Amino acid sequence: MKTMIGIAAAFLLAAATPAVADCDDKPKAGVNWSECPKGHLILRGMNLAGAKLASADLSATDFMDADLSKADLTGATVARGRFRKAKLAGATLDKIYAYRTNFLSADLSGATLAKAELDRALMAESILTGADLTKASLARADLRGADMRDAKLVQAYLARTNFSGAAMAGADFTKAYFLLTRIEGTDLSAAVGLEQEQIEESCGNAETKLPSGLTAPASWPCAPLEEEAD
Repeated sequence: MKTMIGIAAAFLLAAATPAVADCDDKPKAGVNWSECPKGHLILRGMNLAGAKLASADLSATDFMDADLSKADLTGATVARGRFRKAKLAGATLDKIYAYRTNFLSADLSGATLAKAELDRALMAESILTGADLTKASLARADLRGADMRDAKLVQAYLARTNFSGAAMAGADFTKAYFLLTRIEGTDLSAAVGLEQEQIEESCGNAETKLPSGLTAPASWPCAPLEEEAD
């Protein structure tokens, strides 16, 4: 009887113990590369669904067309990485550092990017339906033509972020910080949480649609913005 109890206890302990990362493992679904140095790799088209990549250094790694659905990239560094057309649906990208990272046409539907640093990220035509970007920094990020329906942008930093032509029905901008935010040609009529002060700090045009009760400021359209050298 004691032997059976001991076996059961050992089994429960093993089940409760988190898997140890092995940085030498080959790329595969569910791989555990947590905290591993994996920068400058070519992982195009790889199946990394459910991968554990928390706090990993993935700087400049190429994930184009890769499947990272439901992967955990919490706190990972992906600066100047390439996720073009990657599948990141349901992935966890909270607190990632993604300066100038390429997410062009990537599927980030239902992903969480709370407090993510996405300054100057290329996210044009990406799918962010239902994504959580609470307190994310998107300064100068390019989200032209992105699908952001029902996305959560509460308290997000949106200085000079470009949302031109993005789909915004149900997007929540409660207490988001606007400064020269580009909303030319954007339909915001069904967005929520917007206030007149945010609109006053944005750049729209005659094609911009605003929620009921908000009005276009006399400062529209804005003068062309000069890009800062990097």
